Amino acid sequence: MPAKDIYHDTVKNALIKDGWIIIHDHLSLKIGNKDIFIDLAADKLLIAEKLEQKIAVEVKSFISPSEIEDLKNALGQYILYEKVLSRLGCERILYLAIREPVFNRLFTEEIGKILLEDKTIKLLVFEPEQEVVIQWIN
Repeated sequence: MPAKDIYHDTVKNALIKDGWIIIHDHLSLKIGNKDIFIDLAADKLLIAEKLEQKIAVEVKSFISPSEIEDLKNALGQYILYEKVLSRLGCERILYLAIREPVFNRLFTEEIGKILLEDKTIKLLVFEPEQEVVIQWIN
């Protein structure tokens, strides 16, 4: 099993505060003879709509010297995980969890806007100090 991202527990706590139930602390998926691990899987019952939401969350810290390299790596991992979830018929919606400052630096600029406008990626933006979800971007 891979090592936890430095913000893994922060995002886990933020999800719990937001009313999610953590189902898997590392969701293990097998595709062929390969294993992949998505950081978190969580469920939430929407009482008013009588529906259950199911998500998978990959946490990324973006702490290397190059945020663009971090973005390329995170995007590649996100696309791979999304394809595997789809192939396995998993009904979980995949989100990439990033800190609010990372969102402000990358996704308010043209490079990040391209990914959001094309619906290439879904984001969970969190505030690490308060351990809260700031916004969900579909």
